[in-house]
Amino acid sequence: MEFPKRHQDKVVNIPERKGKKQRLERGLNGDRDNSVSPPPPTTTCSGDDGHRTLLGEVRAQVDVLSSTFSWLEADRAAAKHATHVLAQLAKNEEVVNVIVEGDAVPALVKHLQAPRQLIEGEEGSKPYEHEVEKGSAFALGLLAVKVSRRSCCSESQREAALLLGQFAATDSDCKVHIVQRGAVRPLIEMLQSQDVQLREMSAFALGRLAQDLHNQAGIAHNGGLEPLLKLLDSKNGSLQHNAAFALYGLADNEDNVADFIKVGGIQKLQDGEFIVQATKDCVAKTLKRLEENIHGRVLNHLLYLLRVAEKGVQRRVALTLAHLCSPEDQRIIFIDNNGLELLLGLLASTSPKQQLDGSVALYKLANKALTLSPVDAAPPSPTPQVYLGEQYVNNATLSDVTFLVEGRERFHAHRICLLASSDAFRAIFIYTGSVDVTLDIAQDLLRAADQYLLEGLKRLCEYTIAQDISLENVSSMYELSEAFHAMSLRHTCILFMLEQFDKLNARPGYVPYLSRMFSHLIQRLIPEIRNYFVTALTKPNPHDLRL
Repeated sequence: MEFPKRHQDKVVNIPERKGKKQRLERGLNGDRDNSVSPPPPTTTCSGDDGHRTLLGEVRAQVDVLSSTFSWLEADRAAAKHATHVLAQLAKNEEVVNVIVEGDAVPALVKHLQAPRQLIEGEEGSKPYEHEVEKGSAFALGLLAVKVSRRSCCSESQREAALLLGQFAATDSDCKVHIVQRGAVRPLIEMLQSQDVQLREMSAFALGRLAQDLHNQAGIAHNGGLEPLLKLLDSKNGSLQHNAAFALYGLADNEDNVADFIKVGGIQKLQDGEFIVQATKDCVAKTLKRLEENIHGRVLNHLLYLLRVAEKGVQRRVALTLAHLCSPEDQRIIFIDNNGLELLLGLLASTSPKQQLDGSVALYKLANKALTLSPVDAAPPSPTPQVYLGEQYVNNATLSDVTFLVEGRERFHAHRICLLASSDAFRAIFIYTGSVDVTLDIAQDLLRAADQYLLEGLKRLCEYTIAQDISLENVSSMYELSEAFHAMSLRHTCILFMLEQFDKLNARPGYVPYLSRMFSHLIQRLIPEIRNYFVTALTKPNPHDLRL
């Protein structure tokens, strides 16, 4: 059924309009003086006659709103009364579609903001300041919520969600009013609609509402987190971004941090494939915001969950804290409250996804601790205890011991240097106080350095070998470190395997038995990994010692 556009074939003269406004103003003043609201208009809409009557009432109020956008007192009074009438109508869910049909929404939206300039005759006064705007907000809030909650029509729901989003962007009072009118639950329900545009508009509205502190806990409490996180998987860039923006708002409230973690929100944010750069930036800011909230009572609550929550939640908390906790809190989390064992349990799992999550978290944990850095700088060359000068290296003059190398070569040495430098002749190669260890001799030299307890030379060899670790040779490098008790090289291999776990476990063309070998190696390394982290995380902080 089509209805004529408003103002069509209709003539309204100015005196008549002013008289109508004056009557409305008198009625409004009377209401205020007697503290009695005018009776709501008839809202029965049954049959064509009822529909036309109600539509005419709505359009009459719309005409008033369209013609009273000024600071004149009579205009303001008329506009205030019109918003009140429309709000009374909007309380009846059976007639909200008629109100929308009567073009009430744009007329009300126009009055969300006050007239900008005073015109001649207004004399600088602002009657009913803020009252018309609040009346429009109240009516729109009721209207949008009723439409979104009642309508089975996706188009009407989309318009309602869009309206709520635009409405919520105006100011904080409007955001609170929308939530108070019950908008949150319908919007969350619409996040799970089959209609992509409806999900997009709902996420848009919730994103605007979530920027207000008063609404953030309520949206999470009403179940908004999980459907918003699910929307991050969408291939629709706008929908994905609206969801990310809403989550960014929710992350501002520290009461929501534990809920983010319980439902796996941190992993979803970290692992998501985001389409546009703006979404990536928003997600990064969300993670940063969550990280900043992990302290004080929030951290204490998470530690409680580490001890008593069901295993799945415990693991999510441990994974989250490995990525987001501050280095100063690592010991209390991962040593005192069992966080390390939870991460190691993931690494020992038969699930590839859990293994990967555990390895990534452990590597992140290692990087957070300053004491856990791998062999990343060459150590200084070992300095002998006794230095006679280069002219005495392999010089028969005054030498008192000779080494016969492979029955052919003779090497002249001095006992005082050997004994002063090592209990096991650890000065056999290094009278000069320096040595250049190249990759082609590093492994042979490591063997000799270990045999003769030359720790300085051994450290240099480990550093050189560590520069050559790759996906192809890390297993053999680890075996080398075990054979010659090269702890620095061993730790470097462990961190490399944690960092490259996904590539080592699933390389293209990687034959299954090699994958199984790597899996077995990881299982065998778990006690070593535990010892490594326990030592590192319980080591006194030099800064604390100085204090």
